[in-house]
Amino acid sequence: MNRGEEILGVCWSTFQKKMCLEGFFLKQKLKEYKPSEIHCIQYVGDNPNVNVTKLADAFNMTTGGVTKLTKKLIEKNLLSTHKSPDNKKEIYFTLTAKGMEIYNIHHALDVQFQRRDKEIFDNITDETYETILNFFGVYSRHLDEELKKAGIDAHSGVINKL
Repeated sequence: MNRGEEILGVCWSTFQKKMCLEGFFLKQKLKEYKPSEIHCIQYVGDNPNVNVTKLADAFNMTTGGVTKLTKKLIEKNLLSTHKSPDNKKEIYFTLTAKGMEIYNIHHALDVQFQRRDKEIFDNITDETYETILNFFGVYSRHLDEELKKAGIDAHSGVINKL
């Protein structure tokens, strides 16, 4: 195994463990909702008056996919829509009271997860912290260039079509 495979393997394994652990608790508290629904609720709660385009960009989804997702959330009485007085064509989303309940449960779990991991991150030296951020910044820019060379728009939802 080369260095790249080893580093990315450890990152992937760590990320999978984190998602497994957090997914377990999310499913216990919010079992009737899909992860995409929960994340959409979180995003709308954090960014009031967001529209389909902003959601699509945030989730690397097509606007059609976001429209389908938001329609489900409206049917479940988790999102409401309104139009701006300045722009009658654009539809904006806000959380309903029920949506806010889900948002608050999810937020409380996020805080719980952060507290769980706080000691680990607090004990990283400044040098290690800077090294990690620098490495992933360099690698991210490298991948941006590779995407550009390949003519791939990472925000087009192309990954969902593979």
